[in-house]
Amino acid sequence: MSVVVIIDDEVNILKAIQRVLRHQNWEILAYHDPHEAIRALSGRNDVDVIISDYRMPQMNGVELLQTLKQQCPDSIRMILSGQVDMEAVLNAINKAEVYRFIMKPWNDEDLVITLKNAIAHNQLIKENKQLAETVRAQHREINRHVTELKRLEKESPGITKVDWGEDGSIDLTDEF
Repeated sequence: MSVVVIIDDEVNILKAIQRVLRHQNWEILAYHDPHEAIRALSGRNDVDVIISDYRMPQMNGVELLQTLKQQCPDSIRMILSGQVDMEAVLNAINKAEVYRFIMKPWNDEDLVITLKNAIAHNQLIKENKQLAETVRAQHREINRHVTELKRLEKESPGITKVDWGEDGSIDLTDEF
């Protein structure tokens, strides 16, 4: 199940977003205090998406997402804001690597589609990392086998040479 975190100091905003997302098969975690969110998310590596309000009294959304980027590096981060400030947008993108900037008031359908796309994007990133690690492990295994073949060939010259038949069988006619 995908995990979506929403952080906004306005409880009504949290409730409204939770209402919009209630029909999705996602675990929704909502926090009105950014410090509480930081504590609660510490050590969690299953968070797919984090949406933070930009303007909050305790800290702004970019600062919060920068902190959460360290704790939940594999999560997609988004900013929710009622004001468009180009400097804020650039800071969010550059410092917190924000995936999307969502304007208040949001369109419910657009919000759900944006979250679905973010979750799918995040799953692809995770799958790519997993596949890359599998390939690295296979390369290590192949290198181990090549090293062993070289050792065997050095120890017994010709042991690794095989004559293959046209049908894929091993041709042993010269052996006898």
